[in-house]
Amino acid sequence: MPGRYRETHPWPFYALRITTPRLELRVPDDEDIVELFAAARAGIHPEGEMPFGVPWTDSLHEPGAFERFCSFHWASRGAIAAEKWSLPFAVLSEGAIVGSQELLAEDFAGARSVSSGSWLTTSAQGRGLGVEMRAAVLHLAFAGLGALEAQTSAWIDNPASQRVSLRLGYEHEGQQLLARRGEPTPHLRYRLTRADWQQNRFDGIEMHNLKPCLPFLGAA
Repeated sequence: MPGRYRETHPWPFYALRITTPRLELRVPDDEDIVELFAAARAGIHPEGEMPFGVPWTDSLHEPGAFERFCSFHWASRGAIAAEKWSLPFAVLSEGAIVGSQELLAEDFAGARSVSSGSWLTTSAQGRGLGVEMRAAVLHLAFAGLGALEAQTSAWIDNPASQRVSLRLGYEHEGQQLLARRGEPTPHLRYRLTRADWQQNRFDGIEMHNLKPCLPFLGAA
């Protein structure tokens, strides 16, 4: 479903949606943020693992966690501009929010390059949804915005994220040591060209109400 007031709201990003055979991706409004937070607190990864560059899941049950979570999404909304933007889409499966798929860019008009990040609640893992939601934002980037490349990365001990990238045609471009919870950890870099995306693109993905958003993304 398109959502509450999304089709008539003056802010164009509330009407922006991406649909796949099993998923809907939309920019979260405040009610979605509440559901996103609950999904994250339900569990994303085992306690001893950390798939994220910023270990934000460590503090999900601490005082102020919900307020920090809201602030991140509000800041992302308020900072969308052609020079730099982030779209942390809420991912819905069978009408319920199960994760988040982010697409980011800096100076997209000049660089034509995007990057991505995501999380999926534990109960929704193991069904190929991680591939499908990344394919959705890649379709937005390449088919909708005219991107020339997409980049992503993963810790060396996060094989699930690596498999998603390789399944979608990314090439491994190297690695570097980055601090994770204060310890040096190998971080792998991946790149997907437009030509490789075209060879590996998914069918059945549709974009809705993108045109009014294009000037804010540097893609008018």
